[in-house]
Amino acid sequence: MLPTTLVNSGSQGNGVLSPRDAARHTAGAKRYKYLRRLFHFRQMDFEFALWQMLYLFTSPQRVYRNFHYRKQTKDQWARDDPAFLVLLSIWLCVSTLGFGFVLDMGFFETIKLLLWVVFIDCVGVGLLIATLMWFISNKYLVKQQNRDYDVEWGYAFDVHLNAFYPLLVILHFIQLFFINYVIISDSVIGYFVGNTLWLIAIGYYIYVTFLGYSALPFLKNTAILLYPFALLIMLYLISLACGWNFTKMLCSFYKYRVK
Repeated sequence: MLPTTLVNSGSQGNGVLSPRDAARHTAGAKRYKYLRRLFHFRQMDFEFALWQMLYLFTSPQRVYRNFHYRKQTKDQWARDDPAFLVLLSIWLCVSTLGFGFVLDMGFFETIKLLLWVVFIDCVGVGLLIATLMWFISNKYLVKQQNRDYDVEWGYAFDVHLNAFYPLLVILHFIQLFFINYVIISDSVIGYFVGNTLWLIAIGYYIYVTFLGYSALPFLKNTAILLYPFALLIMLYLISLACGWNFTKMLCSFYKYRVK
């Protein structure tokens, strides 16, 4: 799950990796090690994962500085500890159950919603976004003078998880306290509060994604990843002018899903 591959790293005198080093640095080997640790909770550093979750809100740059440190000490950028993924999954399940409660869904409807959110909204969409960003960054953002490096898919998925967590907390947790009493009302304040939370959440996602790719020194022109901000703000202003309520639309969509 290395985000970069350096051809000359760990090479023998003739510039070719030894069989042992080559096997140790393959994406498959890193992936196997990562997935194996999912079944060993005592080996996971949950305290450090909680630290990362806190700083993704307050100072996401510090999280990516730690990615630099991991590269220097373990020769990989991507996480080798699945603790962050485990805690994110718990957050997702708890917040979705809260959504089911707020929307007055029955037990089986809530479980169905949970399965939809976990396997389609989080895993399915996450795999799609990570693959798309992996392709775009390798195709258009890698510096010509550093073609020995490439962004690996594992790091792209890590960046997505980092960006997804603040969005999840804002839309699936903080928003729950305002849905029934403020947001889904037909008043102006309702769709203003709801759409503003969407603006903040998606803005966080764009910004944290930008930080993730700009942290890689062999990429160029990563500022283009901030361009969607213009479209986001434009859509936000149009929604306020037209009275669109994104949260109300989401709630209706969730209820339609579980019918």
